[in-house]
Amino acid sequence: MQYRKLGRTDIDVSVICLGTMTWGVQNSAQDAFDQLDYALGQGVNFIDTAELYAIPPTADTFGKTEEIIGEWLGRRGGRDRLVLASKVAGNTRGWVQYIRGGPRLNRRQMTEALEGSLRRLRTDYLDLYQVHWPARTTNFFETRGVTRIEEETVEPIEETLAVLDDFVRQGKVRQIGISNETPWGMMQYLCLAEKKNWARIQSIQNPYNLLNRLFEVGLSEMALRERVGLLAYSPLGFGVLSGKYVEGAAEPDARLNRFPDYRRYSGENSLAATRSYVAIARKHGLSPAQMALAFVNSRPFVTANIIGATTMEQLRENIASIDVELSQEVLDEIEEIHQRIPDPAP
Repeated sequence: MQYRKLGRTDIDVSVICLGTMTWGVQNSAQDAFDQLDYALGQGVNFIDTAELYAIPPTADTFGKTEEIIGEWLGRRGGRDRLVLASKVAGNTRGWVQYIRGGPRLNRRQMTEALEGSLRRLRTDYLDLYQVHWPARTTNFFETRGVTRIEEETVEPIEETLAVLDDFVRQGKVRQIGISNETPWGMMQYLCLAEKKNWARIQSIQNPYNLLNRLFEVGLSEMALRERVGLLAYSPLGFGVLSGKYVEGAAEPDARLNRFPDYRRYSGENSLAATRSYVAIARKHGLSPAQMALAFVNSRPFVTANIIGATTMEQLRENIASIDVELSQEVLDEIEEIHQRIPDPAP
């Protein structure tokens, strides 16, 4: 396993981070225990979850993933072996109203959220606590850009960061991060931290994969210059980049077969690009999934690559991507496809 520093801290995190959002719906608690045991045995020390999980979110599964991790920790112990990250849900504008009557990024709700996560995870601190998505309306979750700023009553970033700073000062959170953010949002957090002498964000968790490289526009430079590394989620585009959907090899209970509404990476251009990427992998004797993951692993602005798996076979293959080094020829061929079909799945 390889390790990188989390932002400007002395915390070493494994480049392969174990994502957990399927635990509690697609995966049972025993599946999760097996994944955790195997991943730690392979040197993975970074575990990412959220109060919202399992996915797809429902009132019955809210917090279930954290409960499973907490149960595993209760049985195995060794909390200090892990770098454990979770997230607080932001303003959902009517979505997931079962979370505190509609989650908001204010002091009362964030305090309730953190205490709930700590209780479910059976720990008294988190190594990384992240804002799952901005309170304001902006371009995230399949929206390419902002064309109009609407008047809305939401918690300003300053209010949210003040609460996060208190969590750090109280020792309940070691470091903080953001997710699904924009360059403007990142700079707001950084400038406020410097101005107020508050806790500084150390990471940004955004989508990044061969079908969505929009992070490279603006945010990659900021990540490198400010040392706020990317925690890349959906590195396989909901499994599409494994090639199993375009090659007709997906099992009936595969995510997109089981949850057909999750089509972010299944548009016509995405599937066309995927066929080309799979062809590159096959040509060079590579697993399509490992080629896609190795590409993410190789980016200098990436701190960790958040993989997810519903089977142990997938988990073993995904973790083993850390040992795959792509040749310049493969990288050049990937770039040719990207220039022809850029970012088909924002």
